[in-house]
Amino acid sequence: QLQIVESGGGLVQPGGSLRLSCAASGLTSRYYHIGWFRQAPGKEREGVSCISGSSGFTVYGDSAKGRFTVSRDNAKNTVSLQMNSLKPEDTAVYYCAAYSTRSELCRLVPGDYGYWGQGTQVTVSS
Repeated sequence: QLQIVESGGGLVQPGGSLRLSCAASGLTSRYYHIGWFRQAPGKEREGVSCISGSSGFTVYGDSAKGRFTVSRDNAKNTVSLQMNSLKPEDTAVYYCAAYSTRSELCRLVPGDYGYWGQGTQVTVSS
């Protein structure tokens, strides 16, 4: 089975940057679609980005497009989410998730993902 651990969260000022990492153990993550989701208090879970295991195709949610970049490091078996130009509304717990599918393209649908990390807190505040 695949185990997922997120790291890199913390406190950052508006306009700053953070880089989140998703480390996988067990089955190699290169064969999985990897998604990033976030959930703020009182709000619904929101898709941030995903990267396809088969093609490397990436998808970004509207809130992340132009500011966030998802990438895969196969040597380290990790997926990173580079977050720039952070806003207070980006404050949330960020979750990394994975699923195995024959579909070439990942999508930001939480129900697709069978493996989830514990989350890492990102707080954007002055």
